[in-house]
Amino acid sequence: MDEQKNVITTWLGSGSINVFGAPFAGKDTQCAALAKLLNGVVISSGDILRHDHGNAEIQRIMAEGSIIPSDLFAQVVAPYLAREEFHGKPLILSEVGRADGEQHVIMKATEASGHPLKAVILLQMSNNEAFKRFDVAQLTHDRGTRADDQREVLQHRLNAYQAMVTPVVDYYREHGLLVEVNGSLSREEVTEGIIKNLATFLTKSQ
Repeated sequence: MDEQKNVITTWLGSGSINVFGAPFAGKDTQCAALAKLLNGVVISSGDILRHDHGNAEIQRIMAEGSIIPSDLFAQVVAPYLAREEFHGKPLILSEVGRADGEQHVIMKATEASGHPLKAVILLQMSNNEAFKRFDVAQLTHDRGTRADDQREVLQHRLNAYQAMVTPVVDYYREHGLLVEVNGSLSREEVTEGIIKNLATFLTKSQ
């Protein structure tokens, strides 16, 4: 895997990779693993929005727990990604821009900030697997106490995710950026799958 990692690091440069995954797909875990392997920085939508303290409207909407409108989201993405501390580093985006229409914002913002989007990872996992992981998490309490840790809430989240993200994923697939990975395996196997599939993807795209 080391040789593949080195090839990917050279190909990626200061570009960005956006990682998508349904609840319990291990998106945050894989983002952290990729950032470590590729010497990158993990960035989530929450990081971007929480940083913009000067936008009272955004802070009000976040405090209410509501969804940030895409036009407001667009105003803060590019400036945040262009921060000096990220200069020259690859960015591992944790499902940044998952509402339909925001994929256009991300494409423009990453390009403008010097971190062009190179690939989008989709961690594929069935709903049955999500519920299996949910049950394990309930037994081990490895997620702490969360208000959304109920089976009916998880089903709603899975349905909402499917409805929201499908158009975005389809867009990236149509533009030749999507890399699909089996997310139902162990953490280590998923990471290896990402590196393997990314290496194959960049070979085909060159």
